[in-house]
Amino acid sequence: MSSVSDWLNRAQTSLTDSESPRADAELLLMHVLEVNRAWLYTWPEKPLTESQQDLLDTLLARRIEGHPVAHLTGVREFWSLPLRVAPSTLIPRPDTETLIEWTLDLDLPDAARAIDLGTGTGAIALAIKSEYPAWSVEAVEFNADAHALAKNNAERLELDVHVIHGSWFEHVTGHFDLIVSNPPYIDPDDHHLNEGDVRFEPASALVAEQSGLADLFHIIDHAPDYLKPDGWLLLEHGYDQAKAVCDYLRQKGFVNVQNRCDLGGNPRISGGQLPGVPE
Repeated sequence: MSSVSDWLNRAQTSLTDSESPRADAELLLMHVLEVNRAWLYTWPEKPLTESQQDLLDTLLARRIEGHPVAHLTGVREFWSLPLRVAPSTLIPRPDTETLIEWTLDLDLPDAARAIDLGTGTGAIALAIKSEYPAWSVEAVEFNADAHALAKNNAERLELDVHVIHGSWFEHVTGHFDLIVSNPPYIDPDDHHLNEGDVRFEPASALVAEQSGLADLFHIIDHAPDYLKPDGWLLLEHGYDQAKAVCDYLRQKGFVNVQNRCDLGGNPRISGGQLPGVPE
């Protein structure tokens, strides 16, 4: 049977279409062996059992086919939180952490009320709650399987986030200091939908009409009805949609409109503030 290092090297060589073959192979090993990365490099000559190698080879074959590593392991880390993922949800991505970083820079009340629209795995809402335990944090998810998964992540991580089953502002009541969302924003004709991990993710979490802007504009249209004076709306969008989103925020009366760049230097999050009550 192969040793840890033998299998790791073979897997890395086999993952010719992956952007991160070494990391992919390490994640599969850590998942099957239930160890951390340090263990892999402390015990590289450790032999694999027959059942371990069979499972690893099965997972490797699926990764070579293009299945996302997160779907193979069932877990993706976001903001240091180990989130369970499934084919019913968008896989949380590091670029979305830019939105959490912006949230930390906002001057909001100590007991603010926040809501994440289209929460998927619950990633954004749970990250916010982990940083602000005193906040009242809610999340909304339309897909029934994803709604159940987000609730499970909240319960497992012992983070008190109320997850609502509905579409955008459906079943939402009251007013919020912060509304956040990573809605579908890919044009239905975008060729990237046939590439990489997104081939295995739900189209409902990726695609929107109006060149990908329909859901973003819908949220901007209705957010003022649910924001407190001086409340903020933060939205993730495509790398080339910042101008359209910022222009629409201004058109709808938002002030302090600005954007933040993702890890690749692309404007990825745009936001604005509802004007306060005149003095």
